[in-house]
Amino acid sequence: MSEQPRRPRKTGKPYRRPQKDPVRMLAFEALRAVDERDAYANLVLPPLLRKAREKEGPEKFDARDAALATELVYGTLRRQGTYDAIIADCVDRPLREVDPPVLDVLSLGVHQLLGTRIPSHAAVSASVELARVVLGDGRAKFVNAVLRKVARDDLDGWLERVAPPYDEDPEDHLAVVHSHPRWVVSALWDSLGGGRAGIEELLAADNERPEVTLVSRPGRATREELLGEEAAVPGRWSPYAVRLSEGGEPGAVDAVRENRAGVQDEGSQLVALALANAPLDGPDRRWLDGCAGPGGKAALLGALAAERGAFLLASEKQPHRAGLVARALDGNPGPYQVIAADGTRPAWRPGSFDRVLVDVPCTGLGALRRRPEARWRRRPEDLDGFAPLQRGLLRNALEAVRVGGVVAYATCSPHLAETRAVVTDVLKQHPGTELLDARPLLPGVPGLGEGPDVQLWPHVHGTDAMYLALLRRTS
Repeated sequence: MSEQPRRPRKTGKPYRRPQKDPVRMLAFEALRAVDERDAYANLVLPPLLRKAREKEGPEKFDARDAALATELVYGTLRRQGTYDAIIADCVDRPLREVDPPVLDVLSLGVHQLLGTRIPSHAAVSASVELARVVLGDGRAKFVNAVLRKVARDDLDGWLERVAPPYDEDPEDHLAVVHSHPRWVVSALWDSLGGGRAGIEELLAADNERPEVTLVSRPGRATREELLGEEAAVPGRWSPYAVRLSEGGEPGAVDAVRENRAGVQDEGSQLVALALANAPLDGPDRRWLDGCAGPGGKAALLGALAAERGAFLLASEKQPHRAGLVARALDGNPGPYQVIAADGTRPAWRPGSFDRVLVDVPCTGLGALRRRPEARWRRRPEDLDGFAPLQRGLLRNALEAVRVGGVVAYATCSPHLAETRAVVTDVLKQHPGTELLDARPLLPGVPGLGEGPDVQLWPHVHGTDAMYLALLRRTS
């Protein structure tokens, strides 16, 4: 009996395997790490990019691939609040009921549609293809349906639709338009002192990609040497700062590889310089960095101290961060020591130092350009957790400095509860202390306010929002 021919199955379109896009796969992997492990993108992304550059074949990254992956990750994280509001308008369930990996693919797609120049059809098709690879065909259809709705309008049209009018709810309007939690908008507005223009400029600056800034460590590298690098231009305020224009790679700079220079925001440099240049009564032999991790300020202070023959003690509570400080100071030309110690339980005798820096742990609201995911992780109640530590560190710093010596209190947050409130409270408890005018110690820097303390701003100074108060012990 002859075998009957088989009838072909009616399957519609032939099945096609999803095509992996290495750039979007890497961006998705980075976003998942940020969400699942509470990782920071600035720590997750570099090793992923390095691994992609080392691959062979079609998955090997070139400079354009790395730039696109970086934009997709940071752009998606910066605009997460805005994109969540838009996605919520396009789905039939609360966002909390959308699986996080699905939401990450959607957010990457929305950023390509509304935040880049990628054509709409390419943004949708690439996102659906990514969904097929990482989520499966079923959920890819959901992604396709949502992104096609998003593609019907541009960003301005969507903001008009999902953001409440400014006149009805100014804080919520700014929160949606500029992608910040409402409480952060309110806190930053209070720190600025009111006015719509200033807060709009600050929130917009938080969503800009920050420049890479290098520091030439005195006695080890010069700014002129760094300016010989491709894409390098002088810093705005610090005599040791050099900015790398877009595409500049710090790892390609010899002085950085040799630890004679480093990556350091100009605001951070200014804090260290202000302490180093503050007028003293008496000797200038022993300096302390009481919260030294990860080591950027300590490395600059160590180099400045070496020029004067002074000794630097760099103290950091966490042993692994103390290791980072030791690496930053490795090769310093003058005497120094790195220890793992708690600044609230000093490992030194009172009155031992001439200059003391405490760059205290904080909410990090001043560095949202560099760590955009921090805005979504922080909560108002975090301030209550930091408050006792910040006050304790400043009190112990004042105990550590001798009479006539100077303490610099610094924090990478403009929140009033972490800046002036801390200094005011501690001054009340230490009557033998005076607040110095820090502004003359930042020569040439405009917009420093009424003093005597200093608040730097991304939209005014192009730096992180560093706060600085200088205190001299008088008795």
